[in-house]
Amino acid sequence: MDRLTNTIRPYAWGSTTAIAELIGVEPTGEPQAEMWMGAHPGAPSRTGRGPLNEVIDEDPERELGRAAAAKFGPRLPFLLKILAAGAPLSLQVHPDLEQAKEGYQDEERRGVPVDAPHRNYKDANHKPELICALTEFDGLCGFRPPVEAAELLAGLGVDSLKPYADLLHAKPEEAALREVLTAVLSADPEQMAATVTEVTAAAERLGGDYAPYAGIAHHYPGDPGVIAAMLLNYVQLQPGEALFLGAGVPHAYLDGLGVEIMANSDNVLRCGLTPKHVDVPELLRIVRFEATDPGVLRPEASPDGEEVYDTPIDEFRLSRFVLPEGGARHDLTAGTPQILLCVAGSVRVGDAGQVGPGESVFVPAGEKAEVSGVGTLFRATVVA
Repeated sequence: MDRLTNTIRPYAWGSTTAIAELIGVEPTGEPQAEMWMGAHPGAPSRTGRGPLNEVIDEDPERELGRAAAAKFGPRLPFLLKILAAGAPLSLQVHPDLEQAKEGYQDEERRGVPVDAPHRNYKDANHKPELICALTEFDGLCGFRPPVEAAELLAGLGVDSLKPYADLLHAKPEEAALREVLTAVLSADPEQMAATVTEVTAAAERLGGDYAPYAGIAHHYPGDPGVIAAMLLNYVQLQPGEALFLGAGVPHAYLDGLGVEIMANSDNVLRCGLTPKHVDVPELLRIVRFEATDPGVLRPEASPDGEEVYDTPIDEFRLSRFVLPEGGARHDLTAGTPQILLCVAGSVRVGDAGQVGPGESVFVPAGEKAEVSGVGTLFRATVVA
């Protein structure tokens, strides 16, 4: 097994303190948004044998196991992260597998450079993801029922929002959500900026349920995504709770520290809260216009102490072990590849030795993996 040295990505929305506090070092004063653990070529974890992606490339079947290599190909199919949001991330949606393949092939055929700022599809894979809160964690996930969204908009008392509220009341669910989101994202930029300014002032004055949107607008003044965000469910996770985000579900993370796992893809279509490219027609093709319950997940405990976050996909499986005082010990040997991440306490992981908060280990398929100690350990693997 391999202790991992991981890259921290300094995106502008990252917290300046959360990751530093987790791993027990002095903050640098710069934003630290994500710590990547895995074999993504953009920032592969480093091992004593070289970058993890190169280690896997040398012998995929040995590192991943025969079943996982056959099912997912010769690459680690998931990416594990510690995510620290100090400001809202972009409002976004991810394609399903068929949409990703079609979109990627189309942009390849048209010769759109893979690093072009207006490129939508960086690969041909889907990107389901799961976020598990380590602290209180605020986010947006899925559409509200149209009537609820209409009441929220109307309560601001901003005249220019009345046509949107009327549409949400008058149309069937799918048509209402589609037409309002289309209208918001296609509006004249100057007029929309003026509307958002009015909305911001009203949200600040009213507080309560409107306070999150005042906070969003503080970071993205004049952005139509502020209005789009009000169409979505606002969710506050407590530590240990999680959200699963499937294809077509609009979402955004607003604030907090969490463990995130996703299929190994970088396909994102943005709806707002960003200076980056927003492709409205393609976005509208991908979004699922249906009201959904955010579906807060709590781990399901098994008799052996493993607490599993149940999701409907196979590219990743996330669970955790809370190891109490008294010397708990678990054998995590498996026929699939694993990344073990400590987020609290001190845990011994087989031959890799003691790992503390923020430290992680890659365990090849079939490698003996016995863990013991006192702390909290996340286990990322696949269903093969």
